[in-house]
Amino acid sequence: MPETTLQAAPAPLTALTDDEVLFRDNIRQFAEDKVRPLVREMDEKGVFDKELIHQFFELGLMGIEIPEQYGGGAGTFFEAVLAVEEMSRVDASAGVVVDVQNTLVNNALLRWASEEQKKRYLPRMASEWVGAYALSEAGSGSDAFALQTKAELRGSDYVLNGRKLWITNAKEAGLFVLFATVDPTAGYRGITAFLVERDFPGFSVGKKEDKLGIRASSTCELILEDCRVPKNNVLGEVGKGYKIAIETLNEGRIGIGAQMAGVARGAWEYAARYAQERKQFGKSIADFQGIQFQLAQMATEIEAARMMVYNSARMKDAGMNFVKEAAMTKLFCSQVAERVTSLAVEIYGGYGFTKDYPVEKYFRDSKIGKIYEGTSNMQLQTIAKLVLGGK
Repeated sequence: MPETTLQAAPAPLTALTDDEVLFRDNIRQFAEDKVRPLVREMDEKGVFDKELIHQFFELGLMGIEIPEQYGGGAGTFFEAVLAVEEMSRVDASAGVVVDVQNTLVNNALLRWASEEQKKRYLPRMASEWVGAYALSEAGSGSDAFALQTKAELRGSDYVLNGRKLWITNAKEAGLFVLFATVDPTAGYRGITAFLVERDFPGFSVGKKEDKLGIRASSTCELILEDCRVPKNNVLGEVGKGYKIAIETLNEGRIGIGAQMAGVARGAWEYAARYAQERKQFGKSIADFQGIQFQLAQMATEIEAARMMVYNSARMKDAGMNFVKEAAMTKLFCSQVAERVTSLAVEIYGGYGFTKDYPVEKYFRDSKIGKIYEGTSNMQLQTIAKLVLGGK
């Protein structure tokens, strides 16, 4: 069945300024016009369209918060999550490309990079380089600081050895925020963040994973074999990588919440339209109270998820402590996305289980929300500590 352009469900305009509404609407139109026609092909091939990434840069999507002096849009974190939500409403893979670039990589550079590093990298992040965030390893997932990648200082360079797994944007990235330990005996106090360029000697990108969802988004292995990284490419301070990782991921979780809210919205819009078109027993299935109640519950949960995203992003921009809210946002939005997309498949019935209709892709894409950038159990652990008075 050919896909048709859908109109988005109304947004809570009271939560946005006029400028933010204009920004959001421009991203929404771009997603409809440029991204939606490519979604199915990218998903089937498992490859993100290169020209589309070029258009992301032209539109300013890859440097939303980067100051004008470095060639960026001088926008807000709130605008970044709006962009992630609108992209993900059409394609979660497009959403995560924008998300990792802005909420993880650019945020890490803006907060922790030296002025020399900012001058060297931020203009390229705003105009041509995709970024990737390399923390996870085979034996280091939720226990992120059990990482084994080592960094040894030799003269003016650090020499890195190890492997990273499940690195988003790795196939396209020109710059990697990569974590390694300079002293395995020091535990988390040995972890250090490095800015690794793709063409550094000893660095290579390994196999791309064949995934259930967000298939167009590249998720790859990184291989470091005596990879030489200049000393001045340490991000922040030696031994402070754990702090950079924790604080950057807190921001990233809001971005994943936005992605999942967008996925849920996209699936709901298809389901609501289909329910009004599909006829059984002489009338549209949307005339049956059972379907009406399902769509109403779905819409309510989506609205609650969006408000959590918006609130967390506003808190971040205001300089408030948002750690608890970010964890709650990621937890809840990923739950909503999984429920809503599953119900959307059911509303489509047998058609929903086929790849001829779009909702099965939303369902597949939703699952990652409970896994990456901190599993749901890790979010619950964080929330429990904070609401019960722990540290």
